[in-house]
Amino acid sequence: MAKIGLIRHGITEWNIAGRAQGLSDIPLNGEGREQALRLAGRLSKEPWDLMISSHLCRARETAEIIAAASGIEEHLIDERICEMDCGQLEGLNEAEWFARWGPDWRSLKLGIEKAEDVSRRGKLVLEELYTRYGDKKILVVSHGALIGLTLQHLLPQVHHYLHKECFANPAHQNQ
Repeated sequence: MAKIGLIRHGITEWNIAGRAQGLSDIPLNGEGREQALRLAGRLSKEPWDLMISSHLCRARETAEIIAAASGIEEHLIDERICEMDCGQLEGLNEAEWFARWGPDWRSLKLGIEKAEDVSRRGKLVLEELYTRYGDKKILVVSHGALIGLTLQHLLPQVHHYLHKECFANPAHQNQ
């Protein structure tokens, strides 16, 4: 049976500033690289066969750091495990959302990807990995919303998760 470990990318300057990153290709900062190195140290204590990451540079760089330090030779890219598209919120923080669209911004159609579409992408990839790689140990480096919404979908009775980065909520479910 495949063993799959889910990893969120290291921190970026936009994380610190509270900016919605979504599909914007924002690199790790120094702290994010250090986070990846520390995680690699922990993961190097057990054998992993394969690394798969999002194509966005913050996830890809996290995966590359972990793979190099852990001796994982095979690293694949899968665009389906990218972050939720935050639409017009990308690059902005909550104060800027309020300034542009007012306190009722959540009710507007701002091009935000539906939470169920994000979780469906994540579930599909995990099912494919589980089926394709049998008894392999696989690390998946992705993004907060993708991981959280996928786990919420797969384990609704256990995982009560509200993604704060893009404020995925019922108002966005119909956009």
